[in-house]
Amino acid sequence: MSSEQVKQRNRNSIGRILLEFLGSMNLAITLLVAIIVAAIIGTVLQQNQAYTGYLAKFGPFWFEFFEALGLYDIYGTTWFWSILAFLLISTSVCIYRNAPGMLREMRQFRLDVQEKSLRSFHNVREWRFDGDGERQLQAVQGYLKHEGYAHRIKDHGDHRLLAARKGTYNRIGYLLTHLSIIVTCVGAVIDANLPLKIQLLSGAKQVETRDIIASEVPEKSVLQADENDAFRGNVYISEGGKARIAFLGIKEGYLVQHLPFTIELKDFRIEHYLTGQPKSFESDLVIHDTELAQPLEKTISVNHPLVYRGYSIYQADFRDGGSKLTLHSWGVLDGEKNELKGEINQSYDLGTPLGKYILELNDFRKFNIDAAPEGHPSGKEKINYGPSFTFKLRNEAGEALEYTNYMLPVLFDGRNFFLSGVRKEVGEPMQYIHFPADENNSMQRFMQLRAALADKARVSRIVDAQMRVMASRVKLDDATRIKATTSIVTGVERFVQGGYDAILAGVDREDPDQQNQAKALLNVMVQVFKSVYLDVMKETGRDTEAKLNEKDILFFDDALNVMASIHLYGSPIYMQLSDFEHVQASGLQIAKAPGTMIFYLGCLMLILGVFFMFYIHHRRLWVWVKQENGQTIMLFAGSGDRDQRGFAAHFKQLADTLEQSLQPNKA
Repeated sequence: MSSEQVKQRNRNSIGRILLEFLGSMNLAITLLVAIIVAAIIGTVLQQNQAYTGYLAKFGPFWFEFFEALGLYDIYGTTWFWSILAFLLISTSVCIYRNAPGMLREMRQFRLDVQEKSLRSFHNVREWRFDGDGERQLQAVQGYLKHEGYAHRIKDHGDHRLLAARKGTYNRIGYLLTHLSIIVTCVGAVIDANLPLKIQLLSGAKQVETRDIIASEVPEKSVLQADENDAFRGNVYISEGGKARIAFLGIKEGYLVQHLPFTIELKDFRIEHYLTGQPKSFESDLVIHDTELAQPLEKTISVNHPLVYRGYSIYQADFRDGGSKLTLHSWGVLDGEKNELKGEINQSYDLGTPLGKYILELNDFRKFNIDAAPEGHPSGKEKINYGPSFTFKLRNEAGEALEYTNYMLPVLFDGRNFFLSGVRKEVGEPMQYIHFPADENNSMQRFMQLRAALADKARVSRIVDAQMRVMASRVKLDDATRIKATTSIVTGVERFVQGGYDAILAGVDREDPDQQNQAKALLNVMVQVFKSVYLDVMKETGRDTEAKLNEKDILFFDDALNVMASIHLYGSPIYMQLSDFEHVQASGLQIAKAPGTMIFYLGCLMLILGVFFMFYIHHRRLWVWVKQENGQTIMLFAGSGDRDQRGFAAHFKQLADTLEQSLQPNKA
């Protein structure tokens, strides 16, 4: 054998090994399992969400670990597409290797089977007849034809062989199931929009990460209507508003996708349960397109989309669409009250005692359903806390805290409080401060008390009056009285600025004398706080000569607790919602998926393939006839590829019927 022949033989061997590997059942099952696992992860873990949400949910370590694996966009990762490509190749090779043989198998009747082989079958019956057996063979042909078997007869000289078959389309089931994988994957590839992914990898297109308006997004982050064949994006449209774009969320940013038509939100409606939770919502849409003689009007709801020009418009979500709010701004230090009218998604400059701030109104919620406080008189597990709005206060350095303030007071332990939540980072839990409400369910008395304590002249006057009374009782000289007055006023000032911690900041905890002095100072200051409280109530027309009732005392204690920690609030103002005009926005998901019908075709092929494989049984029968010593020997045998027990019962029924009809010689 020449060297060239050896090389050719080696190449053929390598090619054969490669084909056997790619077409092996083990490889196909492994790839399918990998894709199924990836699909499960992609279903459990929401894909293409904002990275800040993933970071808050998993923490820095697992966030980076999952990001490295590409779990936030599984269907766009290189490893997923590599597995899919190998599955396509493996399935194609499997079809290439086995389809011709299956098709030949469907056409063949196997007319060359040997007597020895038939006798070795599990299902076999032998009969003997007098004469040439022609009549019996014709009877067998008629019966098998009646039972739905196609047959052929071949004369081999010393014997004749009848071969019959039924259910040959069972083999089509194997082909359809394998083809369905290819067709389904092709549909998935089309909808995955590989050209866009290539553009992103090459830098031709770039993901925008800045929070800017669509008109300011650079051209590299914009997709025109005719350059993207498959996508799934989202857009929020306020009532009465229009949109001609959608935002495609990609990793930590987005792309702007232009549409060939304009979507107008005519009206948005939402129904609630008695608890206030959303029950159903729907949008009245109007499609404006130059291809339409008249605008197209359609109402969509969840699971009832509008399909137009290959674009599917789904009702996906809703949020605030720019509600108009009337706010009261209370100075935390001076209690000064100002009115501000604002709109959600807008920013406003505010002047405060601590400098210039920017107020960013981010969201408004008309209903807030949450767990009821323990012992709530309603007896319900969940209650509606009423309207709330979320905003950020950003100082001149650009640092911001996020707040959520509720409009209506909430009942806790028999008293009403205004709730205000604060947090530094998105994803962190809100830390709530409970501002006590007065008998009119307002912030008025608390803010008056806060302003009174911050008024140094007023506090000095009250403390001086108290110290003069004390000096007359215990014979204090003027110098001691003035020093004590100054010390108490300074303590109140520190309390206003930083709570009890500010008063105890300079106290040596190891020095018992200093601790006793601090404790005595605090006791005196509490009496001063009560005097200031009585002075405030006197201003509001309350009879201060009468003894404080239980509600007054509880309010005082609650107010003092808030003031002790309000320096941690991080804001020089408290924003209170007094009125609103609710405007809603409908969240629409817009999808273009040209591969959907191909995907559905693959699913249909899979269903048909499974049906053919499991419900159509491929069965073969043979009748082997020969003459011997003036008698005819007839051998009846059969085999089935599935459900051997069922075929054995079927064969017995056929054999018993034939035996009764043919009446062979008795042994």
